[in-house]
Amino acid sequence: MKNTVLKFGSYGLITGFVIFTLHLTLGINNLDYSTNEILGYISIFLSLSFIFFGLKHYRDKINNGALSLGKALAMGILISLMVGLGIAIADYAYTKFIDPDFFSNYEQMMRDQDKADEIMEMTSATAAVFMLVLVTIIGFIISLVSGLILQRK
Repeated sequence: MKNTVLKFGSYGLITGFVIFTLHLTLGINNLDYSTNEILGYISIFLSLSFIFFGLKHYRDKINNGALSLGKALAMGILISLMVGLGIAIADYAYTKFIDPDFFSNYEQMMRDQDKADEIMEMTSATAAVFMLVLVTIIGFIISLVSGLILQRK
């Protein structure tokens, strides 16, 4: 189990980091915040797809065709934590070093569009933690669905 989690978690971590960094840095001047948000969620789901492939690999190649829901959830959450770490690092690096004015620019855009009266003060660290938690929650859901699909006793 450990090797499968490390292998597929690493694939997801690298994929999440690379895709998240690319869409943020390449879209910095060309894309609006809504498009970047959609691309962010796409990169999260692509990176978390390694949960399904990791569970399938474990079931078929390592565990003689058996996979319990509990084992699927445990493995999926661990993989999603690794993916979340990659995306959190990319988000932190982007908001801290590449575009340090991101939060003030985003706040101004929200005020200009009358979408927010009061915006929570964000820092690069809190944004990174938020991304880690968000990715882990989405990863739990993907783990649950994948575990139900792949479950065999």
